[in-house]
Amino acid sequence: MKCIFCAIAAGGQAAHLVLADETAVAFLDARPLFPGHVLVVPRRHAETLTDLPVPEVGPFFTRVQRVAGAVERGMGAAGSFVAANNRISQSVPHFHVHVVPRNRKDGLRGFFWPRTRYASDEEAAQVAARVRAALEGGGG
Repeated sequence: MKCIFCAIAAGGQAAHLVLADETAVAFLDARPLFPGHVLVVPRRHAETLTDLPVPEVGPFFTRVQRVAGAVERGMGAAGSFVAANNRISQSVPHFHVHVVPRNRKDGLRGFFWPRTRYASDEEAAQVAARVRAALEGGGG
């Protein structure tokens, strides 16, 4: 089975990238909870967190931390929700961490999350650019 996240990491599948380095690739979720919802994946395929080699865990989560700060700054969010599924509810069998911008009374309750789509590829490109700019601006 071909892994779509590996294809994105290799540049063979289009995605709105916000970060790409030797450790991780981060890109907009195609079905975001809110604009700015980013997936952070290890560049090297690992199906679950427990499959990620121990020496790669720290560097990977450093990228998650940076992306979380960038999503908050880039989207003008009060905070973020950072989460990962391990096998159950993991729609793509490649470990990934969701970083979702959050604001009080944003309508997200419990674990019932109404998914949406970006209105256009242009809108998704603009949102990705905002998060990229926040990453490049530093501060986490």
